[in-house]
Amino acid sequence: MRLLDSAILACAVFALPVSSHAQIPDHPKPTEANVHYGPHERQVLDFYRAESDQPAPLLFYIHGGGWMTGDKNTPDFLVPCLKSHISVVSIEYRLIPDAIAQKVDPPVKACLDDSARALQFVRSKAKEWNIDPARIAGCGGSAGGFNTLWLAFHRDMADAKSADPIARESTRLHCAVCFVPQTSLDPVQMRAWIPNCTYGNHAFSLPNFQTFVDQREKLLPWINDFSPYALVTADAPPVYLFYDSVPALGQPYKDPPHSANFGAGLVEKLKTLGVEYEFNYTGAPGVKHPNIFDFLLEKLHPQP
Repeated sequence: MRLLDSAILACAVFALPVSSHAQIPDHPKPTEANVHYGPHERQVLDFYRAESDQPAPLLFYIHGGGWMTGDKNTPDFLVPCLKSHISVVSIEYRLIPDAIAQKVDPPVKACLDDSARALQFVRSKAKEWNIDPARIAGCGGSAGGFNTLWLAFHRDMADAKSADPIARESTRLHCAVCFVPQTSLDPVQMRAWIPNCTYGNHAFSLPNFQTFVDQREKLLPWINDFSPYALVTADAPPVYLFYDSVPALGQPYKDPPHSANFGAGLVEKLKTLGVEYEFNYTGAPGVKHPNIFDFLLEKLHPQP
């Protein structure tokens, strides 16, 4: 997965309205580093505590990398968040090779389940870490954006009857900001949106995209439980989708996994359901928050 380039970052952080008496270094160190939320070596997270007299809102960051690579070391918006009294958590999670080694079927389930468990773990730390559990924003790019949308749109996975107090915590997000996320794992739907798309078979440990298409009917229950498009309902939280390309549904794209067609396809359903969203892409007209961080500030620090 390509990382956010300098143009995207400039769009995200230009002229940030921040206020803080604390001096935030350019590269802050975690307040709590490599905190385990599970037994696997990749089930760890970093917590950056913001200065706040009251429970602080939180940015919950999930790295990208196609579920194959990546780490928690460079969460987006870290310094702007801390300057704006927003704490940050950045997680790692089991990747597809880890899931295959552990015989998780399908492997992508481990990537998603870990994201949910990490969020529940963070909520269980709300009092200790001075977090407002009702104001948690998800953020991620590419596969990390997929995971974020999955959390935002999935029914709450809290198990009120569980003997495990962490499992009783909510998995829902207050809002979400996603950079070039995939929004479906349905091979037929992806091909309809992006005819040259060959992404997603690795999520099911399949050798190629044609095998993915051939096995679609058998995989459909999983596809529907994993795909943000299939999961979204009218009570979904506000989402911000950013793509550095121009949407053209049904047209091929030079970088299919990051095509703005993924956003355009999802937006059609968001409109129908009445879900609040912003769709920012190259040349997009009338974007309410061209400065992406302003969207987070509005949702996490709402004005009276």
